[in-house]
Amino acid sequence: MENVKFSGHDTVALAKKYGTPLYVMSEDIIRDRIESVKKAFEEASCDYEINFAGKAFTNVAMCKIVASENIALDAVSVGEMLTAMAAGFPMERVCYHGNNKKSSELKFAVENGVGLIVVDSEDELKKLTQVTAELNKDVKIMFRISPGVEAHTHELIQTGIQDTKFGLPFEQAKDIVVRANQLPHISVVGIHCHIGSQIVDEVPFIAAADKMIGLYQAIRNEGVDLRAINLGGGFGIPYLQGDEYFDTLKYIPKLVQHVKTMCAEKQVPMPKLIVEPGRFLVCEAGATLYTVGTVKTIPGVRKYISVDGGMNDNPRPALYGAEYEAVICNGKATEDMEEVRVSGRACETDTLIDKAVLNHPEVGDILMVRNTGAYNYSMASRYNRFPIPAVVLLSGDCSGIMVERESYQELLSHDRVPDWLK
Repeated sequence: MENVKFSGHDTVALAKKYGTPLYVMSEDIIRDRIESVKKAFEEASCDYEINFAGKAFTNVAMCKIVASENIALDAVSVGEMLTAMAAGFPMERVCYHGNNKKSSELKFAVENGVGLIVVDSEDELKKLTQVTAELNKDVKIMFRISPGVEAHTHELIQTGIQDTKFGLPFEQAKDIVVRANQLPHISVVGIHCHIGSQIVDEVPFIAAADKMIGLYQAIRNEGVDLRAINLGGGFGIPYLQGDEYFDTLKYIPKLVQHVKTMCAEKQVPMPKLIVEPGRFLVCEAGATLYTVGTVKTIPGVRKYISVDGGMNDNPRPALYGAEYEAVICNGKATEDMEEVRVSGRACETDTLIDKAVLNHPEVGDILMVRNTGAYNYSMASRYNRFPIPAVVLLSGDCSGIMVERESYQELLSHDRVPDWLK
């Protein structure tokens, strides 16, 4: 039996070369997913922009991939902006996002030529007005709006409902946007919403678009030259076999046609449509490799297998019950399949996969968990003082380090001892 491959590479060989736990990312799959979104918009014949939501997976090499694809980057922190700068990413293609931005962070963005700032609140607008006056620099902004649209997904990843920390309340948005556009150095170019994650068809996006186009019309009628509507991200991917997913070529043209029809009916110009896929571009491009360390059978209860990672490198099952599938990578006959619980090393229950069907797992086996490219590395922690795993990038038949494995010396590097304890 051959070893399991991921993006054309022998997973056991990767584990042996780079160690485990190990994040593996496929550049080929990332580029394919970007192309699928581009192709859908181009077939729909509209002015569009793709912003990669960097929170899903950001490092210098990833920023270089995004830059080479000529798409924009959605950054939510100075750290993400600095990562883009280290990659030589064109800052005019960076959109600075997030709630509760500090004045110092807004100043950093303006000083470094970020192309667009998505303003999340009136308080943030006040901070930005002070920053632009101090620097005597003009900025382009969009306002994030809470459209009150409920996407049918997990409650912790719904972000467009009325009761949310994000964005301007819909009913207040028009007046705030109109006032903002009269401020010195501020140019409001569009409005933004994001309704949630893991959305599998166009229906929630159409509902959000209806509300946003109505607001777009009302604001334009007040003399504000809005030119763009950002409908956010949230395109769903299939974590498990048989899961529904967002088919870009099927659903994006439907969404675009609906927006065109709405704009024609309301006699407003068709805006540039912006989307912010993150998970959709990187999730299926990633896998995590582990080594099985222990196998324990509790008669009449279940079999446990423990791996050398867990909630430290993938907190999503613990955070909101995310489900994954796994496979034993070293070649084995598939007749001897059994249901086991895959557990991690953290001193918690730390269930990585509650019910995994695997072919006779044994100590020393290499286990691959699929679809870990989004919100795994980016949300990794040092709980129990386990170092952050390495990230390897695959491209064609090449493999190379994308992020070095954290050493124990690096883990300790920020520890200090106050004088009275010395």
